[in-house]
Amino acid sequence: MDDLNKYIAKRKKKSPAFAANFEKGYEEFKIGALLKMAREEAGLTQEQVAEKLRTKKSAISRIENHAEDIRLSTLERFAEAVGRRIELNIV
Repeated sequence: MDDLNKYIAKRKKKSPAFAANFEKGYEEFKIGALLKMAREEAGLTQEQVAEKLRTKKSAISRIENHAEDIRLSTLERFAEAVGRRIELNIV
């Protein structure tokens, strides 16, 4: 187990509130990180994606950094703008 996982496990044991909210927050973080990686792999800037989506760079930054409650249609449009598609798995 690496240091990060040890720290997370320790925090979950100490704080029930942290444990209860960790997974949801982590999933939201991963969505934004995946979107940013897809954009960078496509060789696009936030400005270029914003232009394709007819929005502002600040909106793209917000999507990549705070992906909570993002609409599925927004995810689909973002993925299309960077040459990708969305796959959804229910587990």
